Amino acid sequence: MILAASVDIPILSDIVVILGLSIFVILLFRKLKVPPIIGFLITGIIAGPYGFQLIDATEGVKVFAEIGVILLLFIIGIEFSIKSLISIKRAVFIGGTVQVVGTILLVMLIALNTGFDLSAAIFLGFLFSLSSTAIVLKIIQDKGETTTPHGKTILAILIFQDIIVVPMMLFTPLLAGESQNIWMEILMMVLKAALLIAFVLVSARYIVPWLFYQIAKTRSKELFILVIVLICFSIAWLSSALGLSLALGAFLAGLIVSESEYSHQAASNILPFHELFTSFFFVSIGMLLDIFFVADHFLIIIGLMVATVIGKSLIATLAGAFLGYPGRTSYRIGFSIFQVGEFAFILSTVGITYAVISDLTYQYFLSVSLFTMGITPFMMSISPKLADKLAASRLASAIGNKTQRMFFSFPEAPEEGAEIPEEELDKHIVIIGFGLNGQNVAKAAKSAGIPYVICEMNPDTIKKYKALGEPIHYGDAIQPEVLKGLGVYKAKVVVIAISDPLATKRIVTQIRTISNTIHIIVRTRFIAETEENLRLGADEVIPEEFETSVEIFTRVLNQYFIPQKKIKEFVRNVRADNYEMLRGVLKRSPMQKLTEEFPNLTTACYEIEKDHNEITDKPIAETNIRHKFGVTVIGLKREGDLTTQIGPETTPKKGDTIFVFGKPEDLEQFYDKISI
Repeated sequence: MILAASVDIPILSDIVVILGLSIFVILLFRKLKVPPIIGFLITGIIAGPYGFQLIDATEGVKVFAEIGVILLLFIIGIEFSIKSLISIKRAVFIGGTVQVVGTILLVMLIALNTGFDLSAAIFLGFLFSLSSTAIVLKIIQDKGETTTPHGKTILAILIFQDIIVVPMMLFTPLLAGESQNIWMEILMMVLKAALLIAFVLVSARYIVPWLFYQIAKTRSKELFILVIVLICFSIAWLSSALGLSLALGAFLAGLIVSESEYSHQAASNILPFHELFTSFFFVSIGMLLDIFFVADHFLIIIGLMVATVIGKSLIATLAGAFLGYPGRTSYRIGFSIFQVGEFAFILSTVGITYAVISDLTYQYFLSVSLFTMGITPFMMSISPKLADKLAASRLASAIGNKTQRMFFSFPEAPEEGAEIPEEELDKHIVIIGFGLNGQNVAKAAKSAGIPYVICEMNPDTIKKYKALGEPIHYGDAIQPEVLKGLGVYKAKVVVIAISDPLATKRIVTQIRTISNTIHIIVRTRFIAETEENLRLGADEVIPEEFETSVEIFTRVLNQYFIPQKKIKEFVRNVRADNYEMLRGVLKRSPMQKLTEEFPNLTTACYEIEKDHNEITDKPIAETNIRHKFGVTVIGLKREGDLTTQIGPETTPKKGDTIFVFGKPEDLEQFYDKISI
């Protein structure tokens, strides 16, 4: 028997050290309720060359870190789509330009007044204008905020930064006086980017769907994973080969996969690798911190960090204002991308190579960057409360409104909180958020002849639907002035259909301070969000997670040819059980208050679609509906007139809307009798 000779793999021992130390640190930090990202950064500091020097193959760790960034951006790309990316193109170019150019100008102005020459000042502006794509998107993804207004805008600005870092690298030799063809190089870069985007569009439309279909037919999980990894790394490599960033290529690769019906499976297969390699990224960042330099220059570094946080937050907030977002959303954008990011590290090495900045300046920059990255999870966790307080501040609100009036407006849109003519505000529906759910509510209301108004924060959405004649108005519904302007105090129903769970809760609370009688219906993403919204005053909470499961099993039962009546009964029972469990019983509608006293009974209203000799054209005393069908008539609506004075002589007719009270199964039987 021949024994294999032992092989020394330096990176293997480093992996053991990193993972083992990470587990210990993160377990400790979990008990202290500190975000895991901070644990990974601390692990890097402890194990790195300026700590206990537990890691030898630092270059190998950096390679793993790069893979982590690639996989993170790939996952983000899968969660997005080409259509959704196109929909935020305005935020990419306007928001990104304001944030990057504004930060460059601010830093350059400060640097010139503290002794730096023009080239170094501009380059420092380049460095500080870049934020951490990996950290910020990881936190937004974990919090489920990628589809919120601030989440989309943050992603858009970070995409712009990833694109603009390439021209910055090309421009750096010119700052050092060592480049003669900078404009030709930029032109070539634009042509290469256009070529890559064209390839992405063609692949997403034709190549990848066909390839996935062929792979899926083999039913080989291993082959499927190999293809996903190949797509991710090949597009990232192609992007790098063209002189663009690896991260941008990985994001585009994710967009390609997102256009296929196999995107969810692809994301689930990649996710474990993404989590592992992303941890190496954060550890590698921690390894860069020279704790001895920090100790010697601590006060200066803290001062620079505070200046960076304040300066970048203000510029990013201004970018949100330029895009037309209200104060609260703009502040959340500012409190998310205030840090200096990982691509600035790559750019800084170019500056060192061309001697644009000194080694001492580089050490200050590195320390400030790592400190700002380290406090990012804390700042983003408290950013909702900080944003709310600032938005409520008169001074901050006045400055924000003035900024928006100076730099941004959209045709015919009223100012935030502007009132709508009184005649339009009577027993109407207030729709907060005009995504797909809000649009469907509006269509249904229009079809039924019910007046409604819409509150939306996305300027593009407002401009589009204002032109189509929709009663859509700009405003942040958290603000009481906006709600009063929408006539909430006279409305019958408010539908909250936005993607921001925290804002949803604040809106519910705010509405309840205005009215205790209005019926509030909330759409949430997850069942876990239901109870809190009900506690705050919502009447109904519809979790998409639960309703999707109902739709799925309904379609499953249809495939087994289960009778529709049985499917309806099953759906009704499932909904009743689950919403009762989640305390989603309707409590505030006048008729539904009866269910508080009679928990096994409910109310319903039906249109009498056909004549029935046991129900129509005869007085209730004669037909004895209660005895025959087990339901009690509590209201009748005919030609728009509603009466709740139901007596023995009341005579239902075809075309009436009849309001009845009883057990769900009796109501179902009654409906079968009067429906076509």
